[in-house]
Amino acid sequence: MTPRRTCIPMLACMLAGLAGIPYAACASGTQERLNPLLPVIPEGQGTRCVEDTDFMRRNHMDILKHQRDETVLKGVRNRKYSLKECLDCHVVYGPDEAAVTASSPTHFCRSCHDYAAVSIDCFECHASRPETAEMPDHPRVSGNVSSSSASSGSR
Repeated sequence: MTPRRTCIPMLACMLAGLAGIPYAACASGTQERLNPLLPVIPEGQGTRCVEDTDFMRRNHMDILKHQRDETVLKGVRNRKYSLKECLDCHVVYGPDEAAVTASSPTHFCRSCHDYAAVSIDCFECHASRPETAEMPDHPRVSGNVSSSSASSGSR
């Protein structure tokens, strides 16, 4: 047998083995194992989002812009679509058990925005994590977030 004839069956066996990997990953049910190229989207802390997940993925930016205009131009504060409410539910905790800021690649907003190469300008003015004092029931919160760190530009 020539080297070429030996390599082709061996290559075919390797490809057949690799083709079975996605099926094994499906059985585990984790998104990261299905396709490591997709962003890892942390699950929210609440019982359900204010709108359907698919709707929010497509329209969250329009909702936030509309809410911004209503609040800034008209003084109307609707709690349902406020950025503060989003952050309270979609908080992500780091290894130190504190809520991560938008500077962390694991931040809820950054997980998709980095993947889509879209910059987030919300956190140039707004805090990128909830204040600890407003989340006393969460067991993973430790330490305090000072008001200076919540309002500084280094979020």
